[in-house]
Amino acid sequence: MSHAKFNYQSLAELQQDIEKRGLAIPIAATVDIVRQPITIGSKTIPNRLSILPMEGCDGTADGKPDELTVRRYNRFAQGGAGLLWFEATAVVHEGRANPRQLQINELTKDSLKAMLEESLQAARTAGHERPFTILQLTHSGRNSRPDGSPRQVIAARAAHLEDKLVEGYHMITDQELKELEDTYVHAAEMAAEAGFDAVDIKSSHGYLLAELLMAHTREGIYGGSFENRTRLLCNIVEKIKSKVGDKLVLAVRLGAYDSVPGGWGTDENDYRKPDLTEPVKLIKILNRKGVALFNISAGNPYYNPHVTRPYDAGSYLPPTHPLEQVSLLLNAARELQAAVPDAIVMGSGLTWLRQYAPYVAAGCIEAKWMKLAGFGRQAFAYPDFAQDILKTGNLDTSKLCLACSKCTAIMRDGGRSGCVPRDAQVYAPIYRQGREGKPPYESDHVDEHV
Repeated sequence: MSHAKFNYQSLAELQQDIEKRGLAIPIAATVDIVRQPITIGSKTIPNRLSILPMEGCDGTADGKPDELTVRRYNRFAQGGAGLLWFEATAVVHEGRANPRQLQINELTKDSLKAMLEESLQAARTAGHERPFTILQLTHSGRNSRPDGSPRQVIAARAAHLEDKLVEGYHMITDQELKELEDTYVHAAEMAAEAGFDAVDIKSSHGYLLAELLMAHTREGIYGGSFENRTRLLCNIVEKIKSKVGDKLVLAVRLGAYDSVPGGWGTDENDYRKPDLTEPVKLIKILNRKGVALFNISAGNPYYNPHVTRPYDAGSYLPPTHPLEQVSLLLNAARELQAAVPDAIVMGSGLTWLRQYAPYVAAGCIEAKWMKLAGFGRQAFAYPDFAQDILKTGNLDTSKLCLACSKCTAIMRDGGRSGCVPRDAQVYAPIYRQGREGKPPYESDHVDEHV
């Protein structure tokens, strides 16, 4: 077990530890490159810092944004990041991961549009250029809990998750998957009508589309061969491109490797090691079909959370030093960016690096490992992190994410998620209630002073 805590006293000390461990993590001397804009289609992303899709589990029962949802995106927009990747939004009710997950349909479209417009106004008021906006479309698959209890929709049996199956799970049929293709297309059309610049066809973290990528034992046209396992994702991309043309940029949040036995993108002799042969093949295909932007992630937060969000604290400690997972994530982005040099690849896994993350982000962009740097948990804790980096090149250590995973604990307890240490007035009561086993925090109003 790794009990190493983040305790680097300088950038040089971090560099020494990276070298001592034989890892590949580039560090830049300055952060100047993250201030550069980048063009995507007919639009411009004003800088290279991005907010990753961070789910708050705080929508309404019918899938609309609620007060805390709107508050979160207003804070993100005021924070100056060049790209706002709006969180997982279910394309069907039965695919919601929790009863408060956002959903896109005719009933919710106008509320999503209003949230987007308010966040863009917040950016203008703060003096920032208009950020590029993406709406993530999802089906939660075996992680679906639309009404609070598990209603698992699985694409394939998975040995490492057999003990997590509950009675009444549903093996999704080929016909249902085929119908989902058109459901995603309609969701994308509504996202365009709501004013988003792009949609993301989420294919990561063990959700439905990601599970299909490792569906080696599934029979029928969506399982077995590489062509079959990638069919749903490729068909959705083709159909959206055909339907909306250049009205939307297409993005995919892609899990590069699962780090599970028999998983996608994993070495057949050691599942802890990536083998990106198939992910490289897929990203090239998706790019040819019109996907212009990829965010690279990995792992399954329900099974091996340290893979996708390196950390060193909590009741479950990772088996490796967090720097090793940071290196794996960044190097996956490097390999996939090299495979599609004309596309924009966004890396992730930077938050654990705290105040030194901007220099690693800049180093990766300088080295052409990626073109954008994404921040997830850091944005929960420190929504104006981008503004501080852009203005001063530095981060305020009193605002940094501590990688304590309390935001995740809230989600597991059924509450609305945010940063407990840094946004305590709102989220400390929610966290305490969840830890005490009380019903999820259901206050109708947010304190006007938060």
